[in-house]
Amino acid sequence: MARDLLAQDSVEATLERITDSAVEIVEGCDAAGILVLQGSRVQSLAPTDAGVVLSDETQGRLGEGPCFDAARSGVEERVFRIEDLTAYQDRWPRFVAEARELGIGSMMGFLLYTGTEEFGALNFYAERPAAFGANSETSGAMLASHAAVALSSARHADQMQQALDTRHSIGQAMGILMERHRLNENDAFGTLRRLSQERNVKLREIARRVCETGGAVS
Repeated sequence: MARDLLAQDSVEATLERITDSAVEIVEGCDAAGILVLQGSRVQSLAPTDAGVVLSDETQGRLGEGPCFDAARSGVEERVFRIEDLTAYQDRWPRFVAEARELGIGSMMGFLLYTGTEEFGALNFYAERPAAFGANSETSGAMLASHAAVALSSARHADQMQQALDTRHSIGQAMGILMERHRLNENDAFGTLRRLSQERNVKLREIARRVCETGGAVS
């Protein structure tokens, strides 16, 4: 499973393989997803069914819930498990009431983190109460650990590819400007940078436009 996660060719494919693996290998798991917080806004990634999205949206709207708390940066608790939502009263009362209406019987949430990064929470759902036991939590924790490493690797690979693509497009744009306007390398790059600053547009976007227009910079 760990090799399979690392073998995916994009962040999106990695996320989907993580949540699919959760349903496959975690005892009692009916659905899974990854909840990411952007400020106070909740984003659902790679949900295995619509119920995951509804749960995430509910937690985001209410500002409470096990997955919401697991995804929050700086919290000390990195694992949440609710064995029976039908009888649970102690924490997140508003979310628990709505989760019952969504047909959720049990939940687990794990912070996805490495030594230097936090990515959100990997969350497991079951329709029946008491679906997750100690073995489920152990399997979930192991999957979350592998998933965090795979996600970090995939994200860094995507960032590296973006950097390579940006460098390539800037090089192409410089070559076009040098040929069309008889500029040297320094002047061509200076032109791109000046346009980027004047128009408040990223350098890679200016380079893309130059490549598309064949060197027109007005």
